[in-house]
Amino acid sequence: MVVVCGEPALSDERRDNLRNPIVIIEVLSESTESYDRGIKFIKYRRIESLKEYLLIAQDAPLIEHFVRQENDDWLMSEASGLSNSIRLISIECGLSLSEVYDKVQFTD
Repeated sequence: MVVVCGEPALSDERRDNLRNPIVIIEVLSESTESYDRGIKFIKYRRIESLKEYLLIAQDAPLIEHFVRQENDDWLMSEASGLSNSIRLISIECGLSLSEVYDKVQFTD
């Protein structure tokens, strides 16, 4: 999922590459997790407009929240458990884990 504020800036002829996201949210899977945490996040960090990056676990109620700092460092925090939430500062929005994981049944 991607959040953009204002007019989307698209970069290629197919018009499917957004250049100005504010927030990017990835749902991790076993097959994509290392790519989402590694090379993909390295590429995302080059996007000047990007302020927040979220990684959502599939197998447990866990969200990792990366926030770009003024010096372009990224600060990571995490929320776990269905009673917790994440505050998306850049878009002034709260994200409850109980809502994110609504109807998800976890296996032990």
